Amino acid sequence: MDELVFYTNPMSRGRIIRWMLEEVGHPYRTELLDYGATMKAPDYLAINPMGKVPAIRHDDVVVTEAAAICAYLADAFPEAGLAPKPGDRLRGPYYRWLFFASGPLEAAASNKALGFVVPEGRERMMSYGCYEDAMNVLEGAVSRGEYLLGESFTAADLYLGSHIGFGMQFGTIEKRPAFEAYWARIGARPAAVRARAIDDALVAEAEKAKAG
Repeated sequence: MDELVFYTNPMSRGRIIRWMLEEVGHPYRTELLDYGATMKAPDYLAINPMGKVPAIRHDDVVVTEAAAICAYLADAFPEAGLAPKPGDRLRGPYYRWLFFASGPLEAAASNKALGFVVPEGRERMMSYGCYEDAMNVLEGAVSRGEYLLGESFTAADLYLGSHIGFGMQFGTIEKRPAFEAYWARIGARPAAVRARAIDDALVAEAEKAKAG
């Protein structure tokens, strides 16, 4: 059947997966969930026991966690060209930056949002060392070429770039020139523009309904 179902809320990390789905180009059905209501209901907890979005169901395969979903979709739909093929020498760097973003980068940005500063001398306890270390590594990664792997846009760019875009918007990632230039490049992709338009329209619709 090849059914693809997307569970999300337009004000969540689901926006990353919306963009990924638009890049993939495979038809999908969206299930919108509310925080604290349908997101915590038994039907959805059977999909993701964490009661969080995003998640996808591809036929009988369920995937949660945004980085994992991006990696899965890139491999499930290779015709989209969003991941190096297994055995390609670029597969290692692809995994490196995809999971740098889901581990050290997200932790650094989340702690920044919470006002947490790693105590001096405790950097080795943290996956990202300290915030400045994470930002410097990130800047180096996006400054080597047009994309993380050179000339080819991949799911790693989409996932890491989404963190940069969101982070600069909400102040958890510094607005360094390299970050702004990288986000300007990838954020202008047609699939990214389509995805934002879809989710922005859903947010506007929800606000209108709330206003009565």
